[in-house]
Amino acid sequence: MASNQSHQRASTQAKRRAAKQAHRVAVKGASHIKEQIGGFVDFIRAQGVIGLAVGLAIGTAAGDTVRKIVEGFINPIVQFIVGSGDTLSASVWHVELFGRQADFAWGAAVSSMITLLATALVIYWLIHIFKLDRLDKKKS
Repeated sequence: MASNQSHQRASTQAKRRAAKQAHRVAVKGASHIKEQIGGFVDFIRAQGVIGLAVGLAIGTAAGDTVRKIVEGFINPIVQFIVGSGDTLSASVWHVELFGRQADFAWGAAVSSMITLLATALVIYWLIHIFKLDRLDKKKS
């Protein structure tokens, strides 16, 4: 019976040690998580992630606006000068040399370059009309 009681005491002491160890691990883990969350919040503040997210949202809206200006105003002007946009995109040089053939879709490349230049021009105009280039410069 004495051995049974000493076994129970040892078991109880082992359980207490295990509980204390588990408590220490839990406290240490909780403080580690708090440190990680605090570090993440500091990172967001220091790196301006919120400003980046706002800039991304505004940039997306601005990209859509530029696309609509190009589609609504620039492309019709180009189509008026060049003809139908589909005609230009479908323009192909067919070359046969040494029994081989190749089709160069030069019209699609020219159409794409016109769209790129028109988009860049619209972005340039918007930046200068609304003086957005001055927003980035630090005040002296």
